[in-house]
Amino acid sequence: MIERIVDVAIIGGGPAGLAAANGAVANGAEKVLIIERDRELGGILQQCIHNGFGLHRFHEELTGPGYASRYVKMVQGQPQIETMLDTMVLEISADKTIVAVNPREGVVCIRAKAVIFTMGCRERTRGAIRIPGQRPAGVFTAGAAQRMVNMEGYLPGKNIVILGSGDIGLIMARRMTLEGAKVHACIEIMPYSNGLTRNVVQCLEDFDIPLFLAHSVVKIHGGDRITGITVAQVDDNRLPIPGTEFDLPCDCLLLSVGLIPENELSKNIGLAMDDITGGPIVDQYRQTTLPGFFAAGNVVHVHDLVDFVSEEGDIAGKWAACYGKGQLAQPERSIAVKPGKSIRSVVPQQLAVTRDMAAVRLFMRVTEPQHKLIIEIASEGRVIMERRLPIAKPGEMIVIDIPAEKIRTASEIVSVLVKQQGGEK
Repeated sequence: MIERIVDVAIIGGGPAGLAAANGAVANGAEKVLIIERDRELGGILQQCIHNGFGLHRFHEELTGPGYASRYVKMVQGQPQIETMLDTMVLEISADKTIVAVNPREGVVCIRAKAVIFTMGCRERTRGAIRIPGQRPAGVFTAGAAQRMVNMEGYLPGKNIVILGSGDIGLIMARRMTLEGAKVHACIEIMPYSNGLTRNVVQCLEDFDIPLFLAHSVVKIHGGDRITGITVAQVDDNRLPIPGTEFDLPCDCLLLSVGLIPENELSKNIGLAMDDITGGPIVDQYRQTTLPGFFAAGNVVHVHDLVDFVSEEGDIAGKWAACYGKGQLAQPERSIAVKPGKSIRSVVPQQLAVTRDMAAVRLFMRVTEPQHKLIIEIASEGRVIMERRLPIAKPGEMIVIDIPAEKIRTASEIVSVLVKQQGGEK
């Protein structure tokens, strides 16, 4: 078995992994290894040929491959960074030993001083949402269809219905229309869209594609190939309302019903997981509950903008390099960050109070659309910080920076909650 010794091992070569490698080298790591199971670096960005990337990171609008190529060039231009493509990680142990395999070298053992998880996320499938009916051809996840169209050159169908209004589904509604297919409708079980507002406008409204809110697919028709679906309105409990059913003919159903952080490796080594985000619990350094293991990007929580994924990768890379050199300060104490009223999730879930700590950036999502709200960060009933917002939606991340001096005055638990402007919490 081939053995390698590195300072920082990064599992996943997408936007988070590339940024982590760059951040690790910038902070003194002498040997960084990126392990990627696909045939090229860039992750999901390679199939996202639409624009809208990089507005925060590079202050210009780029396509997904254009954004990825910038980081790939950064990585390839640094001799400290090595990449292993077409490589699958088989197992990882708590002592930071990684066993991987690829067609060129066979089984490889990698020993690292620090490990960064940047595996991204996967799509929820039809089996996860239990749609009744046959199992005909023509039912795809939106991401699989995106890869087929944009990278493989295949059109999955000509009469399309999309279930779910996540960003990938919305973007594929536009993409399939531009490819000459007819998108009959976008069906969303919630009473609001789960995608970015700009995607609802640019991908549905601009192309006159109807969006049915508070509806769901209750049956799939067809034997060998899908021939249509039955749609019904749902009540407040997300259950179909009898008598509201109607049929839509289609030869392709695309599912955009959520993303799940890819965390089998994280669970196997016993990292504490967040039941809401589906990712590991991390502190502001993106260190998990197991020292020396860091995580960043969609493997921690699902982002809406790749710019924030890269930012998290930078953070994880910097502090993983510091950990490997013994320069990551031991925390004086730890503060738990808890979501309160109308807040679904907050990352990081812990704050490590150190002597030289800097300001902390919190990423959060609300449980439902809110107007004229105040995000309140409090500790033991005392308000540490407030942020007024005109509107907030579950599909759009809220980002708040908290100065270090405000964190130092907090107790062992900090709560993040929503109250209405001029109203009650």
